[in-house]
Amino acid sequence: MKKLHIADTEQIRSGDVTDVYFVRTEKILKEKRLDKHVCMEIYLKALPEKQYRWGVFAGLEEVCILLEGRPVTVRALPEGSVFFPQTPVMTIEGRYLDFGELETAILGCLCQASGIATKASRFRIAAEEKPLISFGARRMHPAIAPMVERSAFIGGCYGVAAVASARLIGEKPSGTIPHALILIVGDTIEATKAFDEIIDESVPRVSLIDTFNDEKFEAIRVAESMGERLFAVRLDTPSSRRGDFRNILSEVRWELDYRGFRHVKLFVSGGLDIPDILDLKDAADAFGVGTHISSAAALDYSMDIVEVEGKPLAKRGKLSGRKSVLRCPACMKDYVVPYGKTKACGCPGEPVSRLADVIESGSIVCDLPDARRIRARCLEELGALRKDSAIKEFLGL
Repeated sequence: MKKLHIADTEQIRSGDVTDVYFVRTEKILKEKRLDKHVCMEIYLKALPEKQYRWGVFAGLEEVCILLEGRPVTVRALPEGSVFFPQTPVMTIEGRYLDFGELETAILGCLCQASGIATKASRFRIAAEEKPLISFGARRMHPAIAPMVERSAFIGGCYGVAAVASARLIGEKPSGTIPHALILIVGDTIEATKAFDEIIDESVPRVSLIDTFNDEKFEAIRVAESMGERLFAVRLDTPSSRRGDFRNILSEVRWELDYRGFRHVKLFVSGGLDIPDILDLKDAADAFGVGTHISSAAALDYSMDIVEVEGKPLAKRGKLSGRKSVLRCPACMKDYVVPYGKTKACGCPGEPVSRLADVIESGSIVCDLPDARRIRARCLEELGALRKDSAIKEFLGL
């Protein structure tokens, strides 16, 4: 049997998934006996879109999996940290040949996970307290679906749809019913009743109401049939048939309320981006977002040598030497200073060092928290950073 076109963990850990110039560099350094102790720094020069002000750091746990057992020392931001461009997010120290072949894989883990977490955090800010579910697994290769949805959860999604993804983050998968069930059963009400009859009571009864008929009339039919057992209706109306989606939602809400179904919530999905959330959030109760989170632009980290054999040395355009990143807890600004130095910004309180010890001589020495705790860190830091800023201002819109 042929296999999916993916690399497994051991292939990646062994350096098999790397750019060929690292393989050639390794050969040259070995034959010339030029291997040296280096400090390499991972940082982000600029965010992927000009309205972005901050990023969310994700992918650290996978980097630990790659580097564990190698004689290196790693310092990094805790996963879920909110950070700013041009500040180091991770440093790796050791002999170059002990880890250099993993540069491609390390950057791949961090760039994509952080990009997805960052985009999800922007959706979280836009939706405020409204539930936000990641529907993005179907838009990416299935082999990386758990990573994609874990990153979306870290950034602020309430839940994820794919079964393996939910297991990874320790949550129950979230979802309603697909159009396929309604089409096979032949009627929205009958499909919803079948769901109600067979699926565990702990799962909210949500009916998809845009398969055959007008959303307003289908919502009324389902609500009258299900009564108090109906938790919500979902509108996944394709853009070609939407017209004014906000007006459709308002109309459905009116008709349900008028008939005494105020308890029935409105769940919206179908190609939603941040402007849609901002436009619809006072008319909808929850959102399902897929493509615009799962296909988020990667954060374009670089990984560069900043020190060789204890001496500061870096390429043009890069600041040499090991560094510390300090955050002022009052103004939430980060300062990059030479390693071990301090800096005062004039605010009360002592700055906090952001980079923490992660790996020492190949052993993981930090706590790797579960996804819930990482998510909590992200949301706490976003809240502190935002303070009283208006949503559009905070999102740079």
